[in-house]
Amino acid sequence: MSGVTAPMSVDRVLALRAQILERNAALTRAQQAPAPTAPAEGKPASFADTFQDAFKSVNQAQAQAGALSEAYERGETIDIAKVMLARQQASVGFEATLQVRNKLLSAYKDIMSMPV
Repeated sequence: MSGVTAPMSVDRVLALRAQILERNAALTRAQQAPAPTAPAEGKPASFADTFQDAFKSVNQAQAQAGALSEAYERGETIDIAKVMLARQQASVGFEATLQVRNKLLSAYKDIMSMPV
């Protein structure tokens, strides 16, 4: 072998292009993600409002993952990597929410068992 590489197939080049475009779109979405809303001047956000917003975003991620999965199963032209990424994001969000709930429940039980 004299260091000459075999030419890449057109399908391989198109697949690499699609991966690059998807990663670029993901980075763009990550950079454009809305920053957490700042509470009104002089009025801090309530604990309940903060959790309600977090639960809404987790629910939205799960709904989006479900919609992408259904569209893929119907045979629509959706990239499987996009579907799997959405499902993984929803799963991570749900697991994080579950862990926060467990910690809050544990703290509540600790407080309730304290002698007064």
